[in-house]
Amino acid sequence: MDNKVSSQKGSLWLLLLVVSNLLLCKSVASVPICSNGTVNCQMSLQDLFDRAVVLSHYIHNLSTEMFFEFDKRYGQGKGFITKAINSCHTSSLSTPEDKDQAQQTHHEELLSLVLSVLRSWNDPLYHLVSEVRGMQEAPEAILSKAIEIEEQNKRLLEGMEKIIGQVQPGAKENEVYSVWSGLPSLQMGDEDSRLLGFYNLLRCLRRDSHKIDSYLKLLKCRIIYNSNC
Repeated sequence: MDNKVSSQKGSLWLLLLVVSNLLLCKSVASVPICSNGTVNCQMSLQDLFDRAVVLSHYIHNLSTEMFFEFDKRYGQGKGFITKAINSCHTSSLSTPEDKDQAQQTHHEELLSLVLSVLRSWNDPLYHLVSEVRGMQEAPEAILSKAIEIEEQNKRLLEGMEKIIGQVQPGAKENEVYSVWSGLPSLQMGDEDSRLLGFYNLLRCLRRDSHKIDSYLKLLKCRIIYNSNC
């Protein structure tokens, strides 16, 4: 019976993933075709923001689902929430703590912060996928979400670079990001310590993806609709 339920859940997840990808492609993957048949036409700023907001929301939803799935599977009775490290590797980046602070932050600074946070996740997302693959009986639902998040984070980063290119043409390239040094925590010999390392990383991913989602919605409202939304 348990196997049947698990199979049904797995099938449902795959169906949802396919539907989500189809919707995502419809919303964010369309690229304008030039008259000469190439795909190098510049997207409008509004289209770029629409695409970025859809992507950021999708990433945040996936990271939230992945965090709770991991906690349900591995964290029950282990007290990870009390052992978790309060700071994340991106804590070195000075980001607004709440909506009011974000509202008071200049849009150019906020755009730069989004770019920095996204770049700060390139390395940990790559290793997250690699290490989850190496787990014994790696849960497919968690692995598939990790792979999808890594891919979509790269797409969102590319989109943000295009947005900044239009909002701040000629601006100096921002290469600021926070270095992640948490790989050893995902490779600990002690299983509980290793699982806590994953827990901390997934918790931080959920937190940062929420920040990015919130900042992008605010920026879209401010830049595209002149804060009239």
